[in-house]
Amino acid sequence: MKPLPLSEVYCLLEPGPVVLLTTAHRGRANVMTLSWHLMMEFSPPLVGCLVSGANHSFAALRKTRECVIAIPPAALAPQVVQVGNASGRDLDKFEAFGLTPRPAKKVAAPLVAECFADLECRVVDTRFVPKYNFFVLEVVQAWIDPRRRAAKTLHHRGHGTFVVDGETLRLKSGMP
Repeated sequence: MKPLPLSEVYCLLEPGPVVLLTTAHRGRANVMTLSWHLMMEFSPPLVGCLVSGANHSFAALRKTRECVIAIPPAALAPQVVQVGNASGRDLDKFEAFGLTPRPAKKVAAPLVAECFADLECRVVDTRFVPKYNFFVLEVVQAWIDPRRRAAKTLHHRGHGTFVVDGETLRLKSGMP
């Protein structure tokens, strides 16, 4: 073993998969790339996510208290990276990167047609936003494309490095 710089720890623990988070504020939709998220509860499904206060989406999420988490297939990696390297302050990222916004059922933020799953979410807890920019979301509607249910996902490893899902292992579990 050798020491690892503390600034590199996130590369070991980076959660996955990389997702797209959409918001809609003042009639304008935006999309950002997000990899810092985690499941917090099964039922109702709660998801925690960290959105930097420097991101254009932060203000929209804080004001509207709703978003969509769209799960892209690994084949969408070039657009996912482009979305993550651009700001919604400067351009319409849906148009610029060839993504199609579709109306959601329960929130104003759009679904992403190119993604194989979309989770409509409402912010249910903001206690950690002032200190950590951490939002707790409740999934209020979930969508999946049954034709692409087994799509491979993209996982960020830091410094522009990504891994695509690999072999699926099925092991006995005591969980439902």
